[in-house]
Amino acid sequence: MMRVIGLTGGIGTGKTTVSNYLASHYNLPVLDADIYAREAVKVGSPILGEIVKRYGADILLPDGTLDRRKLGNIVFNSPEERRWLEQQIHPYVRDRMIEKMQALNSHPTVVLVVPLLFEVGMTALCTETWVVYCSEQHQLQRLIKRDRLTLEQAQARITSQMPIQAKCDRADVVLDNSSTLEDLLKQVDTHLKIKN
Repeated sequence: MMRVIGLTGGIGTGKTTVSNYLASHYNLPVLDADIYAREAVKVGSPILGEIVKRYGADILLPDGTLDRRKLGNIVFNSPEERRWLEQQIHPYVRDRMIEKMQALNSHPTVVLVVPLLFEVGMTALCTETWVVYCSEQHQLQRLIKRDRLTLEQAQARITSQMPIQAKCDRADVVLDNSSTLEDLLKQVDTHLKIKN
């Protein structure tokens, strides 16, 4: 049976660091929900059409692509708008994940990186769930630096998600990213080998 690791965490906790390591160090196939979510709203897609219908053409950049920053400011400040957007995008993302997993059925281990793994019920696709954790203070610092957000914008993005502690409580594995990169990767090595 294929081992399917569902990798999640809060925004800015270090999911990408872990998934990049699993891909580069262990050569594991990594299916990233964010890539399929971007694909879902590409120019000409029905989902982008629905978004324009709801928010108007000024949600687009001059080249016709989605202004992700503008959309983020809307959905991270309104749970109702965020839910609406997720209902448009997540069925597409789930279908693409399933399709890709079927194509990879000869691989013993596959990693699904899904920021909203618990929230949208994608745990059913996984044999185990891993959460990357760090303190909210760390998250805020990383978001402000990485995405050039104000403190208020960073806070809105964190509070728009399920609390990290709730994710940790549901996870099979919690990777603590409060210390060094070396420490984080050691935890990854340990948990990957437990079932291999």
